Amino acid sequence: MDISTTSEWGRVSALAESFADLDLRCLFAEDPGRAERLTFRVGDLVVDLSKQRVTGETVEALVALADRAGLSQRVEAMMRGDRINTTEDRAVLHTALRAGQGAVIEVDEGSAGRTNVVGQVHDLRGRMADFCARVRDGDWLGCTGAPIDNVVNIGIGGSDLGPSLAYEALAAYRHGRLRCRFVSNVDSHDLLGALSDLDPATTLFVVASKTFTTSETLTNAATARRWLTDALGDGAVARHFVAVSADAAAVTEFGIDEANMFEMWDWVGGRYSVDSAVGLSLMAAVGAENFEEMLRGMCIVDRHFASEPLHRNVAALAGLIAVWYRTFCGLPTRAVLPYSQALRRFTAYLQQLDMESNGKRVRFDGEAVSYETGPILWGEPGTNGQHSFHQLLHQGTTVVPCDFIVFADPDFSDAPAEHHRLLVANCLAQTEALAFGRSEAEVAAAGVDPGLVPHRTFPGNRPSTTIMAPRLTPSVLGQLIALYEHQTLTQGVVWGINSFDQWGVELGKSLATTIADELSTPTQPTLNHDPSTNALITRYRQLRSQRSVT
Repeated sequence: MDISTTSEWGRVSALAESFADLDLRCLFAEDPGRAERLTFRVGDLVVDLSKQRVTGETVEALVALADRAGLSQRVEAMMRGDRINTTEDRAVLHTALRAGQGAVIEVDEGSAGRTNVVGQVHDLRGRMADFCARVRDGDWLGCTGAPIDNVVNIGIGGSDLGPSLAYEALAAYRHGRLRCRFVSNVDSHDLLGALSDLDPATTLFVVASKTFTTSETLTNAATARRWLTDALGDGAVARHFVAVSADAAAVTEFGIDEANMFEMWDWVGGRYSVDSAVGLSLMAAVGAENFEEMLRGMCIVDRHFASEPLHRNVAALAGLIAVWYRTFCGLPTRAVLPYSQALRRFTAYLQQLDMESNGKRVRFDGEAVSYETGPILWGEPGTNGQHSFHQLLHQGTTVVPCDFIVFADPDFSDAPAEHHRLLVANCLAQTEALAFGRSEAEVAAAGVDPGLVPHRTFPGNRPSTTIMAPRLTPSVLGQLIALYEHQTLTQGVVWGINSFDQWGVELGKSLATTIADELSTPTQPTLNHDPSTNALITRYRQLRSQRSVT
């Protein structure tokens, strides 16, 4: 179905024609209860949508559009294990990774019928917990008999962004001895920098790749293996490498004992996998109990998303407002601004979650969309951004909807109180300034030189969401991740696209394989690319040749 031909779409589109006339000052003045009415709670998260440029009529129309798109039915199909990832013929069951013991979630396995996966999820997590406890307690020994002090996670995309985000976010919960490092970029600077001050005898590598064929990950892993075996011999691999993968044969061929492999399933997408065995490094760092608490936080939001009516469903409403801005109001970007240094990797994580999921130009039926999809996400932690790009947010010509994330208490109990009060004050001040600005009359009344009044005027009417929680705990982190996961699905359902494949990354990968051979072959290859790429390959080979001569 082309959703853009429906009457529900037409209604939202008609409302968007008067978007420029929606003024937050007027909306608050006309509705004294607006802040309370548009503030929602899920778990520990308080989500204030009142500074968004929407009215009750807008929300009602967006909810009707979601109903027409079949959002509730799509969520039910996902939760029960149907193969909603149609282009890859897979179920989408990251929610099963945080379901409680005894829950029944059955994946559709085609001719094999339906299988309850919750038991195998908990069995695997038990193996993970046992392994991590041995590492944390100093019982998992390297080949020299020394305990492990450093864990190096080698992955890319979802096998890196999720666990690295959570490791940074949960710094207050880390083990006192263990330190984790995350390597993803095939640029050798990343791996060699991570290894530069480590002792091979006390280092454990976690190689995370579902297929165990990801070129960047396997290249880094092979170099790491050489670094280890050059120091400790080939026999060291068994005690210093473990794998997270779905391919036991490939893991064994690499030299890792199959007993040290933690399974991934094809019904978990990489960008939704931090709560799977991909989180092994994270569990080693924060412990199984805190890892489980993160999963319980995710499950709280899962239940809310699956059961709450759309007009009170926080994740669905946030996703629908994102559709409102991107598709109907012509606002292409969205800034996510956590007022927490611990969440400095959160926006990078969300970029993959949202932009890889919804950066699509064709619908489920293969027809091209006739509307804009996939907002461009970006941002930095506050208060750093205030001294960088916030100038554009306040007075630039582009309106950028913003998400602010803030916590009532700091991460560490011994943090200086005045630091956190100033942090929170800055966050709340930014949302107020963006929404209400400062008019020319207000600036002039403050005695500003008339010539400077235009420069000191702030238009305001810049929309934002504020998400507040008591503290950045493992549960709250899980709630935040799940909240954005379900926003992403909501957008994809309304746009009629598949949020769970990523064919757009494949073409570049396949071309890179060909070009890599052409860069390294001893004789000049026959090049069949475009003229620019052919010239760049030739220039690279010449530069390398000159370097080898000198």
